[in-house]
Amino acid sequence: MTASSPRDRQPPRQAPQAGAPGFLWILVGIMTAIEVILSLSQSGVFGSESLRWPAFVFGAFWQPVFSGATSPAYPGQTVLMFITYAFLHGGFMHLALNSVILLSLGKLISMQIGAARTLLVLFLAAVGGAACFGFLSSGAGPMIGASGAAFGLIGLWQAAEYRMRRQSGLAVQPVLMAILALVAANVALFAFLSGGLAWQAHLGGWIVGWLSGHSFARR
Repeated sequence: MTASSPRDRQPPRQAPQAGAPGFLWILVGIMTAIEVILSLSQSGVFGSESLRWPAFVFGAFWQPVFSGATSPAYPGQTVLMFITYAFLHGGFMHLALNSVILLSLGKLISMQIGAARTLLVLFLAAVGGAACFGFLSSGAGPMIGASGAAFGLIGLWQAAEYRMRRQSGLAVQPVLMAILALVAANVALFAFLSGGLAWQAHLGGWIVGWLSGHSFARR
């Protein structure tokens, strides 16, 4: 029997994952199911009234409730709305944009840091996005969507890229330019949507992702 070389003793490499992991599909599936129900009710397929507005009343993030200017609709809403808002969307296009980021970028990140830490980043980014919206916005309307969580993944990815470049002695300008492009895109969308963009939630989610990428979610 001949001795094996160190290369021979290395464990076999795992094949690259073909698609997004199951936990991301579950999250997107829940959001999709909710949007399907709300859209069908809004179209009059079932029920006498649309369920969208009641869903927003109970599940969206409300700055007046956060600030105490308005009483919550039910006990615990002041806390639960920090998460429930992320599962509601204004239509299939809104849902699709967030879902693409969650599935594509979430797949790459979960391969690097694992499912548990990816889920934690998504949770904290959603909470951080809501908190930032609550402190910076004075609007009375509902805030909905998983974009705060999605921007958490973007912030985490950019933090990892920034750290890699610093450690390798590479220029960090590409990362800084990407961040500036992200800011410019938010400004343009805010103007295009006549102020209908919750940039505060994007900012809060991104900050959480960036800080996570330099702490517990480091690759």
